[in-house]
Amino acid sequence: MTFSNSALDDVNALADAEVLARSRKEPGLFAVLVHRYEAPLLRRARAILKSPEDAEEVVQDAFTKMYLYADKYQQQEGASFSSWAYTILNRVAYTKYSVRRKEWGKTVELEPEHYESLPDTNSEFLEDLSIRDEVISALAKLPETAARILRLQFIEGKNQEEIAKSEKLSIPAVKTRVHRAKKLFKQAYDKQHYE
Repeated sequence: MTFSNSALDDVNALADAEVLARSRKEPGLFAVLVHRYEAPLLRRARAILKSPEDAEEVVQDAFTKMYLYADKYQQQEGASFSSWAYTILNRVAYTKYSVRRKEWGKTVELEPEHYESLPDTNSEFLEDLSIRDEVISALAKLPETAARILRLQFIEGKNQEEIAKSEKLSIPAVKTRVHRAKKLFKQAYDKQHYE
């Protein structure tokens, strides 16, 4: 899709959520989101998969899912389009990682910060994109420090060293906060989901 300079400025001024909503009727607009997020999502996928080819495939799959599930996206306080995009990317990347691990026929060492962001296989967390709203709602009920540490690690994909630097904490303090925040999140999620 080609835009005139003024139309391009207008499109670039739109918020991500608006671009996503309009792209359902004007599919060419989705390229704006690809342009905005392709590089950071590719970095995240490479960090998980360690393979440039697999990372590119995962990012393409993630963008496809974003486009297909555009009608499921709803703006909520404390959550942005980028949070939703990273959630989708993480799911696709970890699915690909699981497939690759089976193909290799052995366990491949995974970086600790990525291991901690794998979904808990004994729970129902993030099994379906439709529960995303429940996850965001549970995050909103946490104390701000707990919600922020979970968003940084699991939604924005920052590793523990990056979090420690940005939050001015030691790495053991980050690990402790993530552990506590996960417990609080599970309590909030279970309360809204099972009561």
